[in-house]
Amino acid sequence: MYTPPPFKSDRAASLAFAEARGFGLACAWDGKKPVASSLPFYLTSANDGTPRAAFHVARHNPLIKLADGTTSWLLAVNGADAYVSPDWYVSPDQVPTWLYQAVHLTGPVRAMSDDELAAQIEALSAKFEERLLPKKPWLSSKMTAGRLEAMKKAIVGLEMTVEEVEGSFKLNQHKSEADYAAVAGSLATQADTGAQQIAHLMKQARPNAFADQEAFANETNQFERTVP
Repeated sequence: MYTPPPFKSDRAASLAFAEARGFGLACAWDGKKPVASSLPFYLTSANDGTPRAAFHVARHNPLIKLADGTTSWLLAVNGADAYVSPDWYVSPDQVPTWLYQAVHLTGPVRAMSDDELAAQIEALSAKFEERLLPKKPWLSSKMTAGRLEAMKKAIVGLEMTVEEVEGSFKLNQHKSEADYAAVAGSLATQADTGAQQIAHLMKQARPNAFADQEAFANETNQFERTVP
């Protein structure tokens, strides 16, 4: 991943982002062309702290033949993204750009045993069911034994040993506070949820850039309340 220094995310932040997102594009090379599948995953750690990504694919997915435990795969994890118009900047002579969050995890992938797959199904569903609380979490025990076994036979569990972690959080960190705040303000007004999410992230990253805007808004509100 090409990442200019201002946008580079550290290892811990990149892993936390990937785990929170939990959905990515697994890519491998079959010798002639790239092979990829979009899939949910979760992260664990080996005894020595090495990150591991666990996921599964359909049994007939061509990726399975490439899970030899030695060949490196890429797991690309993307977050919010948004287009930025040059007209939104305070400074002149700007160009169009795109802001985004992305993390790449790289490492060899192996196939899991049946017992490992069973544990992975429970862990993966628990990860996402937790987000639906207070709904009572779904459990595989709700399925009939025959149906559950048939579903298990239709998939193969895979585990990546993450050897490299790369993160790029491009949020206009290299821009002046005036330009930074102006772009975030414009993004916040867009109907696109990605633009709104990027605006929120920008405000979290550099709250001081918006101090003048908030002070002005507070003064305006106070004035409007005192005017009869």
